[in-house]
Amino acid sequence: MNIVTAITGASGALYAQRFIQGLVAADVNVHLVISPLGRRLLADELGMDKIDLAVLAGSPRARITLYNYNDVGAKIASGSFLHDGMVIVPCSSNTLCSVAHGLGDNLISRAAGVCLKERRKLVLAHREMPLSPMDVTAYQVLTQAGAIVAPCNPGWYLNPTTISEVVDFVAGKLLDLIAVPHGLDTRWDPKNPRPPVRLFEPPIDADAPK
Repeated sequence: MNIVTAITGASGALYAQRFIQGLVAADVNVHLVISPLGRRLLADELGMDKIDLAVLAGSPRARITLYNYNDVGAKIASGSFLHDGMVIVPCSSNTLCSVAHGLGDNLISRAAGVCLKERRKLVLAHREMPLSPMDVTAYQVLTQAGAIVAPCNPGWYLNPTTISEVVDFVAGKLLDLIAVPHGLDTRWDPKNPRPPVRLFEPPIDADAPK
């Protein structure tokens, strides 16, 4: 199985890392592209000043091919390259709107455009709020073109208590959308619900006497 994966400059590096780990665990061939701002994201949020595929994948034996962001002639930019889907995670608004408007000036938007014309799975894990009018229009255009816009919204009904559980929900949903099996605990089971969790204390009145 071959999955094209792209990381852009929207916040949410942990989503990308966990998603890639899920692909690797399922023995998927990962074709990875990272935008310049995606590289900055990995540095800022994961402390990865240089791309370390073994760390990103959680395994030194991962089958990951890293492509140059500017190489629009790479094989994943061709409709003749057969793969099982593309996921952009996290997906910035810039990339979202570029793909929606058919721009292909870098390998990420070019490969995404190929998915649309070849009618292959394309998932854009948009990580932004609130949405601009341009974002909303892009959502509609991409959905009508056959893509799936999957905002990185965790399912709080599972009552997560850790950041890892929040990340796992989103990563698991993305893996589901491209039919990659995984063992992440992301399923709702009404017969075995998790107990409610109180995460926050009452707000502190800054003006209250001490």
